[in-house]
Amino acid sequence: MSSNVAISVRDLNKIYGVGSKNEKVALNNISLQVKKGSIFGLLGPNGAGKSTFINILADLVRKTSGHIDIFGMSHHKNLKDVKKLMGIVPQELNIDPFFTPYELLEIQAGLFGVPKKNRRTNEILKLLALEDKSHAYARTLSGGMRRRLLIAKAMVHDPEILILDEPTAGVDVELRANLWTNINKLNNEGKTIIITTHYLHEAEELCNEIAIIDNGNLITKDTTSNIKSLIDRKQIIISLDSKNFNLDPIIGLDVECEINSDNLIINYKPSKIRFNKILDALKLSNIQIKDLTINETKLEDVFLKLTKY
Repeated sequence: MSSNVAISVRDLNKIYGVGSKNEKVALNNISLQVKKGSIFGLLGPNGAGKSTFINILADLVRKTSGHIDIFGMSHHKNLKDVKKLMGIVPQELNIDPFFTPYELLEIQAGLFGVPKKNRRTNEILKLLALEDKSHAYARTLSGGMRRRLLIAKAMVHDPEILILDEPTAGVDVELRANLWTNINKLNNEGKTIIITTHYLHEAEELCNEIAIIDNGNLITKDTTSNIKSLIDRKQIIISLDSKNFNLDPIIGLDVECEINSDNLIINYKPSKIRFNKILDALKLSNIQIKDLTINETKLEDVFLKLTKY
Protein backbone atom coordinates (compact mmCIF):
# COMPACT_ATOMS: atom_id res chain seq x y z
CA MET A 1 0.00 0.00 0.00
CA SER A 2 1.18 3.53 -0.76
CA SER A 3 2.62 5.42 2.21
CA ASN A 4 0.39 8.28 1.08
CA VAL A 5 -2.77 6.39 2.08
CA ALA A 6 -4.15 6.85 5.60
CA ILE A 7 -7.22 4.61 5.31
CA SER A 8 -7.92 1.94 2.72
CA VAL A 9 -11.34 0.27 2.65
CA ARG A 10 -12.06 -2.70 0.38
CA ASP A 11 -15.42 -4.40 -0.16
CA LEU A 12 -16.78 -3.29 3.22
CA ASN A 13 -20.21 -4.67 4.09
CA LYS A 14 -22.44 -4.29 7.10
CA ILE A 15 -25.74 -6.11 7.37
CA TYR A 16 -27.87 -5.73 10.48
CA GLY A 17 -30.05 -8.67 11.50
CA VAL A 18 -28.42 -11.17 9.13
CA GLY A 19 -30.86 -13.94 8.21
CA SER A 20 -33.82 -12.33 9.95
CA LYS A 21 -36.92 -10.88 8.32
CA ASN A 22 -35.66 -7.43 9.39
CA GLU A 23 -32.30 -7.83 7.65
CA LYS A 24 -30.96 -4.43 6.58
CA VAL A 25 -27.93 -3.65 4.42
CA ALA A 26 -26.24 -0.58 5.93
CA LEU A 27 -23.04 -0.70 3.82
CA ASN A 28 -22.79 -2.49 0.48
CA ASN A 29 -19.31 -3.28 -0.89
CA ILE A 30 -17.79 0.09 -0.01
CA SER A 31 -14.27 0.58 -1.37
CA LEU A 32 -12.37 3.85 -1.00
CA GLN A 33 -9.07 5.36 0.08
CA VAL A 34 -8.37 8.42 2.22
CA LYS A 35 -5.09 10.16 1.47
CA LYS A 36 -2.71 11.01 4.27
CA GLY A 37 -2.90 14.69 5.23
CA SER A 38 -6.20 15.31 3.44
CA ILE A 39 -9.55 16.64 4.63
CA PHE A 40 -12.00 14.01 3.46
CA GLY A 41 -15.74 14.59 3.39
CA LEU A 42 -18.24 11.76 3.81
CA LEU A 43 -21.66 12.92 2.65
CA GLY A 44 -25.06 11.33 2.34
CA PRO A 45 -28.67 11.74 3.43
CA ASN A 46 -29.93 10.48 6.79
CA GLY A 47 -29.65 6.71 6.98
CA ALA A 48 -27.11 6.52 4.17
CA GLY A 49 -24.56 4.59 6.25
CA LYS A 50 -22.18 7.36 7.32
CA SER A 51 -22.42 6.68 11.05
CA THR A 52 -22.15 2.93 10.49
CA PHE A 53 -18.91 3.51 8.56
CA ILE A 54 -17.45 5.65 11.35
CA ASN A 55 -18.62 3.26 14.08
CA ILE A 56 -16.87 0.38 12.31
CA LEU A 57 -13.63 2.40 12.24
CA ALA A 58 -14.12 3.16 15.96
CA ASP A 59 -14.83 -0.55 16.70
CA LEU A 60 -18.28 0.32 18.03
CA VAL A 61 -19.88 -1.75 15.26
CA ARG A 62 -18.46 -4.97 13.79
CA LYS A 63 -18.35 -5.25 10.01
CA THR A 64 -20.04 -8.18 8.27
CA SER A 65 -17.20 -8.54 5.76
CA GLY A 66 -14.49 -6.59 4.00
CA HIS A 67 -11.03 -5.21 4.75
CA ILE A 68 -9.83 -1.99 6.38
CA ASP A 69 -6.19 -0.93 6.59
CA ILE A 70 -4.99 2.04 8.65
CA PHE A 71 -1.59 3.23 7.43
CA GLY A 72 -1.02 -0.23 6.00
CA MET A 73 -2.02 -2.13 9.15
CA SER A 74 -5.02 -4.42 9.22
CA HIS A 75 -7.82 -2.88 11.28
CA HIS A 76 -9.03 -6.32 12.34
CA LYS A 77 -5.66 -7.88 13.19
CA ASN A 78 -4.07 -4.82 14.83
CA LEU A 79 -7.11 -3.25 16.44
CA LYS A 80 -5.35 -1.97 19.56
CA ASP A 81 -2.60 -0.29 17.53
CA VAL A 82 -4.84 1.25 14.85
CA LYS A 83 -7.26 2.66 17.43
CA LYS A 84 -4.36 4.68 18.84
CA LEU A 85 -3.92 6.24 15.40
CA MET A 86 -7.48 7.59 15.39
CA GLY A 87 -9.33 10.20 17.40
CA ILE A 88 -13.13 10.11 17.16
CA VAL A 89 -15.22 13.24 17.71
CA PRO A 90 -18.86 12.16 18.16
CA GLN A 91 -21.86 14.25 17.20
CA GLU A 92 -23.29 14.07 20.72
CA LEU A 93 -21.87 16.33 23.43
CA ASN A 94 -20.67 13.55 25.75
CA ILE A 95 -18.89 15.77 28.27
CA ASP A 96 -19.12 15.41 32.04
CA PRO A 97 -20.35 18.86 33.15
CA PHE A 98 -18.70 18.65 36.58
CA PHE A 99 -15.13 18.45 35.30
CA THR A 100 -12.99 21.22 33.83
CA PRO A 101 -11.49 20.99 30.33
CA TYR A 102 -8.07 20.44 31.88
CA GLU A 103 -9.37 17.58 34.03
CA LEU A 104 -11.28 16.00 31.14
CA LEU A 105 -8.19 15.96 28.93
CA GLU A 106 -6.06 14.53 31.73
CA ILE A 107 -8.61 11.75 32.35
CA GLN A 108 -8.80 11.00 28.62
CA ALA A 109 -5.01 10.87 28.37
CA GLY A 110 -4.93 8.46 31.30
CA LEU A 111 -7.49 6.20 29.62
CA PHE A 112 -5.23 6.05 26.56
CA GLY A 113 -2.22 5.27 28.75
CA VAL A 114 -0.35 8.47 27.92
CA PRO A 115 2.41 8.95 30.56
CA LYS A 116 2.25 12.19 32.57
CA LYS A 117 5.52 13.45 31.05
CA ASN A 118 4.18 13.02 27.51
CA ARG A 119 0.82 14.73 27.99
CA ARG A 120 0.10 17.86 25.93
CA THR A 121 -2.96 19.07 27.84
CA ASN A 122 -2.08 22.77 27.98
CA GLU A 123 -0.77 22.74 24.42
CA ILE A 124 -4.01 21.24 23.09
CA LEU A 125 -6.18 23.64 25.07
CA LYS A 126 -4.21 26.56 23.66
CA LEU A 127 -4.42 25.20 20.12
CA LEU A 128 -8.21 25.05 20.35
CA ALA A 129 -8.55 28.45 22.05
CA LEU A 130 -9.71 26.92 25.36
CA GLU A 131 -6.70 27.97 27.43
CA ASP A 132 -8.58 30.68 29.36
CA LYS A 133 -11.37 28.19 30.17
CA SER A 134 -9.09 25.33 31.18
CA HIS A 135 -10.20 25.43 34.84
CA ALA A 136 -13.86 26.37 34.34
CA TYR A 137 -16.54 23.72 34.75
CA ALA A 138 -17.53 22.20 31.40
CA ARG A 139 -21.18 23.04 32.12
CA THR A 140 -20.33 26.76 31.91
CA LEU A 141 -18.88 26.51 28.39
CA SER A 142 -20.73 27.74 25.32
CA GLY A 143 -21.87 25.31 22.62
CA GLY A 144 -18.91 26.19 20.38
CA MET A 145 -16.46 25.71 23.23
CA ARG A 146 -17.93 22.31 24.02
CA ARG A 147 -17.49 21.30 20.37
CA ARG A 148 -13.85 22.36 20.53
CA LEU A 149 -13.47 20.46 23.80
CA LEU A 150 -14.66 17.28 22.06
CA ILE A 151 -11.95 17.78 19.45
CA ALA A 152 -9.41 18.40 22.21
CA LYS A 153 -10.41 15.13 23.94
CA ALA A 154 -9.87 13.25 20.68
CA MET A 155 -6.34 14.70 20.39
CA VAL A 156 -4.85 13.73 23.75
CA HIS A 157 -3.09 10.65 22.37
CA ASP A 158 -1.82 12.62 19.32
CA PRO A 159 -3.69 10.58 16.68
CA GLU A 160 -2.75 10.80 13.02
CA ILE A 161 -6.40 10.67 11.97
CA LEU A 162 -9.23 12.79 13.37
CA ILE A 163 -12.77 11.66 12.55
CA LEU A 164 -15.44 14.30 13.15
CA ASP A 165 -19.09 13.27 13.01
CA GLU A 166 -21.22 16.35 12.26
CA PRO A 167 -18.80 18.66 14.15
CA THR A 168 -20.81 21.83 13.49
CA ALA A 169 -24.33 20.46 14.03
CA GLY A 170 -26.41 23.02 15.90
CA VAL A 171 -23.60 25.58 15.95
CA ASP A 172 -24.24 29.17 14.84
CA VAL A 173 -22.46 30.77 11.87
CA GLU A 174 -19.74 32.51 13.87
CA LEU A 175 -18.85 29.44 15.91
CA ARG A 176 -18.95 27.27 12.79
CA ALA A 177 -16.38 29.53 11.13
CA ASN A 178 -14.22 29.26 14.25
CA LEU A 179 -14.38 25.47 14.10
CA TRP A 180 -13.43 25.54 10.41
CA THR A 181 -10.36 27.57 11.36
CA ASN A 182 -9.40 24.98 13.99
CA ILE A 183 -9.95 22.09 11.58
CA ASN A 184 -7.72 23.72 8.98
CA LYS A 185 -5.10 24.44 11.63
CA LEU A 186 -4.99 20.77 12.63
CA ASN A 187 -4.81 19.71 9.00
CA ASN A 188 -1.89 22.11 8.41
CA GLU A 189 -0.10 20.29 11.22
CA GLY A 190 -0.33 17.11 9.15
CA LYS A 191 -3.44 15.50 10.61
CA THR A 192 -5.74 13.56 8.31
CA ILE A 193 -9.31 14.75 8.87
CA ILE A 194 -12.51 12.87 8.03
CA ILE A 195 -15.74 14.85 8.32
CA THR A 196 -19.36 13.84 8.00
CA THR A 197 -21.65 16.82 7.54
CA HIS A 198 -25.08 17.84 6.28
CA TYR A 199 -23.79 21.33 5.44
CA LEU A 200 -22.78 20.91 1.81
CA HIS A 201 -21.17 24.34 1.55
CA GLU A 202 -19.02 23.31 4.54
CA ALA A 203 -17.74 20.25 2.68
CA GLU A 204 -17.19 22.36 -0.41
CA GLU A 205 -15.05 24.85 1.51
CA LEU A 206 -13.11 22.39 3.69
CA CYS A 207 -12.62 19.12 1.85
CA ASN A 208 -9.99 18.08 -0.69
CA GLU A 209 -11.91 14.91 -1.53
CA ILE A 210 -15.50 13.84 -1.07
CA ALA A 211 -17.34 10.53 -1.05
CA ILE A 212 -21.13 10.45 -1.35
CA ILE A 213 -22.99 7.39 -0.10
CA ASP A 214 -26.69 6.66 -0.34
CA ASN A 215 -28.59 3.61 0.93
CA GLY A 216 -25.28 2.00 1.86
CA ASN A 217 -23.82 2.37 -1.65
CA LEU A 218 -20.86 4.48 -2.67
CA ILE A 219 -22.27 6.84 -5.32
CA THR A 220 -19.08 8.71 -6.13
CA LYS A 221 -15.67 9.50 -4.67
CA ASP A 222 -13.34 12.10 -6.16
CA THR A 223 -11.77 15.50 -5.62
CA THR A 224 -14.27 18.22 -4.73
CA SER A 225 -13.67 20.05 -8.03
CA ASN A 226 -14.13 16.88 -10.11
CA ILE A 227 -17.37 16.02 -8.31
CA LYS A 228 -18.71 19.51 -8.94
CA SER A 229 -17.84 19.11 -12.64
CA LEU A 230 -20.32 16.21 -12.83
CA ILE A 231 -22.91 18.88 -13.50
CA ASP A 232 -21.53 20.52 -16.63
CA ARG A 233 -23.22 23.88 -16.33
CA LYS A 234 -22.36 27.51 -15.68
CA GLN A 235 -24.53 30.60 -15.78
CA ILE A 236 -23.56 34.17 -16.66
CA ILE A 237 -25.90 36.96 -15.56
CA ILE A 238 -25.22 40.30 -17.23
CA SER A 239 -26.85 43.45 -15.90
CA LEU A 240 -27.51 45.65 -18.94
CA ASP A 241 -26.97 49.37 -19.27
CA SER A 242 -29.07 49.43 -22.44
CA LYS A 243 -30.96 47.03 -24.69
CA ASN A 244 -29.48 48.45 -27.85
CA PHE A 245 -27.34 45.51 -28.98
CA ASN A 246 -27.21 42.62 -31.44
CA LEU A 247 -27.62 39.13 -29.94
CA ASP A 248 -26.69 37.27 -33.14
CA PRO A 249 -23.00 36.63 -32.24
CA ILE A 250 -24.13 35.04 -28.92
CA ILE A 251 -26.99 33.07 -30.42
CA GLY A 252 -24.49 31.57 -32.87
CA LEU A 253 -22.67 29.94 -29.95
CA ASP A 254 -23.62 26.65 -28.29
CA VAL A 255 -25.34 28.42 -25.39
CA GLU A 256 -28.82 29.15 -24.07
CA CYS A 257 -29.63 32.81 -23.56
CA GLU A 258 -32.61 34.88 -22.50
CA ILE A 259 -33.36 38.46 -21.56
CA ASN A 260 -35.10 38.81 -18.21
CA SER A 261 -35.99 42.35 -17.13
CA ASP A 262 -32.67 44.22 -17.35
CA ASN A 263 -30.52 41.08 -17.36
CA LEU A 264 -29.09 38.88 -20.10
CA ILE A 265 -28.82 35.31 -18.82
CA ILE A 266 -26.46 32.89 -20.58
CA ASN A 267 -26.31 29.19 -19.69
CA TYR A 268 -23.48 27.13 -21.16
CA LYS A 269 -21.48 23.93 -20.76
CA PRO A 270 -17.79 24.57 -19.94
CA SER A 271 -16.89 21.23 -21.57
CA LYS A 272 -18.22 22.48 -24.91
CA ILE A 273 -17.37 26.17 -24.98
CA ARG A 274 -14.67 28.26 -23.38
CA PHE A 275 -15.52 31.41 -21.46
CA ASN A 276 -13.31 33.61 -23.65
CA LYS A 277 -15.43 32.65 -26.69
CA ILE A 278 -18.46 34.06 -24.90
CA LEU A 279 -16.52 37.23 -24.03
CA ASP A 280 -15.55 37.67 -27.69
CA ALA A 281 -19.21 37.29 -28.72
CA LEU A 282 -20.25 39.86 -26.12
CA LYS A 283 -17.80 42.37 -27.61
CA LEU A 284 -19.15 41.77 -31.11
CA SER A 285 -22.67 42.28 -29.82
CA ASN A 286 -21.82 45.80 -28.54
CA ILE A 287 -23.44 45.03 -25.18
CA GLN A 288 -22.97 47.72 -22.55
CA ILE A 289 -22.29 45.69 -19.40
CA LYS A 290 -23.32 47.28 -16.11
CA ASP A 291 -22.40 44.26 -14.01
CA LEU A 292 -21.56 40.59 -14.56
CA THR A 293 -22.03 37.56 -12.29
CA ILE A 294 -20.93 33.98 -12.89
CA ASN A 295 -22.82 31.24 -11.03
CA GLU A 296 -20.72 28.12 -10.57
CA THR A 297 -22.02 24.60 -9.99
CA LYS A 298 -22.56 24.04 -6.29
CA LEU A 299 -21.83 20.79 -4.48
CA GLU A 300 -25.47 20.81 -3.40
CA ASP A 301 -26.55 20.56 -7.06
CA VAL A 302 -24.40 17.46 -7.54
CA PHE A 303 -25.54 15.92 -4.25
CA LEU A 304 -29.21 16.31 -5.12
CA LYS A 305 -28.67 14.91 -8.60
CA LEU A 306 -26.68 11.87 -7.47
CA THR A 307 -28.96 10.98 -4.55
CA LYS A 308 -32.05 11.70 -6.71
CA TYR A 309 -33.72 13.97 -4.17
